[in-house]
Amino acid sequence: MNESYDKNTALVVLPPVGGGRLRDASLRAWLARSELSFDPRPREFLHILTTELGLPYPAEGLAALRMWGQTGDRPTVWIAAADPVYLEPRLDHLCLHSLRSAMIPPSDLRPLFDHLQETLASGRNYGFARLGSKGYLRAEEPISTAAVPPYVVDQQPPDDFLPTGENAVLHRNILSEIEMALHDHDVNLRRVEEGKPPVNSLWLWGGGMAPEKTPRPQPPLFADDALLYGYWESAAAVSDVWPGTLGECADDSPHGFVAVTPAYDPRRETLRGYLEELRALLHSRRLSRLVLLFRDGVRAEVRRSHSLKFWRRDDVLLA
Repeated sequence: MNESYDKNTALVVLPPVGGGRLRDASLRAWLARSELSFDPRPREFLHILTTELGLPYPAEGLAALRMWGQTGDRPTVWIAAADPVYLEPRLDHLCLHSLRSAMIPPSDLRPLFDHLQETLASGRNYGFARLGSKGYLRAEEPISTAAVPPYVVDQQPPDDFLPTGENAVLHRNILSEIEMALHDHDVNLRRVEEGKPPVNSLWLWGGGMAPEKTPRPQPPLFADDALLYGYWESAAAVSDVWPGTLGECADDSPHGFVAVTPAYDPRRETLRGYLEELRALLHSRRLSRLVLLFRDGVRAEVRRSHSLKFWRRDDVLLA
């Protein structure tokens, strides 16, 4: 936590709140008294958190930070993330679909990366590697890569997010070779037969070297996100897995914390439960301020003093 940050604040990433997901009238009224804003732009998650916390955002090396978060050791070579995606041909463009880890079992991912390493990396100054559910490209010399992860590009044409300029030629050449190698792989043919999206490309992003470890005060982190782990590790800051409830986060870090709730849980009662926990933490004076970042772009800043408001602003953002 940097010196200007309120140490009695919880910064919490929550499921989407719009689209009628929050039906509890008392919770809607509670949020409607807060300072609400909306930013629909898809953005890389670490960038959002560092902006909120007033912390430096890495100029490069996001993939190396993610690997650091997976292994606990700082990588010492140039690395880019190589995340599986499905490129869907449409009438006049390609549409990129980000494939979550849960959509691709290791039994599918392993042979695909083994195939790429065997067919494309021989005699080259780069190679492919898989670490758990994550893919990587290691290179002896830097390669231009995309700046954002595939979930930012999801459901959009990928060309607008690709690197440009002379240094981007190698990037596009590697992508073309990857797509040719994956096109008719047995794993993808089987996935199509099963009605699953094929892994017909990789999204190369976040290339660079890992930063040196530089101790920096940051609030404790509770999440299941390798990139966030790596960033916190690079600052010698405290991080732990998502414990299951926000009350447990507050018990472990009573003076404030950052919590990232699981991303893919569409149940309405899950969001309601999180908000009830947070309201109770605020009312019990265990926290003085909440910054709530909903995954659909709604932001709510809630303070204890907001409960004294007798008026309600238009809660159109919660509709």
